[in-house]
Amino acid sequence: MKLYFSPGACSLSPHIVAEEAGIACEYILTSTKSHQLPDGIDFYTINPLGYVPFLVLDDGQSLREGPVIVQYLADRAPEKKLLPAVGTMERYRVLEWLNFIGTELHKSFGPLFRPSTPEAYKPTVRQALRGRFEWVEQQLAGKDYLMGSQFTVADAYLFTITNWGKVVGLDLSDLPNLQAYQQRVSSRPAVQAALRAEGLLKP
Repeated sequence: MKLYFSPGACSLSPHIVAEEAGIACEYILTSTKSHQLPDGIDFYTINPLGYVPFLVLDDGQSLREGPVIVQYLADRAPEKKLLPAVGTMERYRVLEWLNFIGTELHKSFGPLFRPSTPEAYKPTVRQALRGRFEWVEQQLAGKDYLMGSQFTVADAYLFTITNWGKVVGLDLSDLPNLQAYQQRVSSRPAVQAALRAEGLLKP
């Protein structure tokens, strides 16, 4: 399999999941600005939408959209319990988290990354995001991870998106549950392996 990624982008989430699942992937660095691969190939010829993550399977089929890719990877290693069994309420809870993170957090960061966003609008965006993270802070009370003691694909996604706060001036340092959670996730060997591979963690 090949996973196209950009360091620290949302593609870090499936990168972490692949490491957690012990799935061998070829990781291909992809520029989200030039859309060129290290060998000079135009990424648009591989993924017409031009964004990461993008997973190409050994049989040539492909998957886009991070929340779908992490489900696919987790289902390939059910013994790792990164995603509960089909039909269980626990699985739907994880899917609920994936959708919340994708729609309420991930996409809400968009205006803060776009150069065309008026500066006067950005405080409104940060305020809305802050409210969502304050709710997440409450949900993490007394838990190691979103689902309790078990790390799941939703944790890989939340960890990735939360890291963007310091990049766009969203101060989350006064949310103790969230800060402890980020530290807990970042200390996992698979997470550290993914961070090192993307150049986000010094050896």
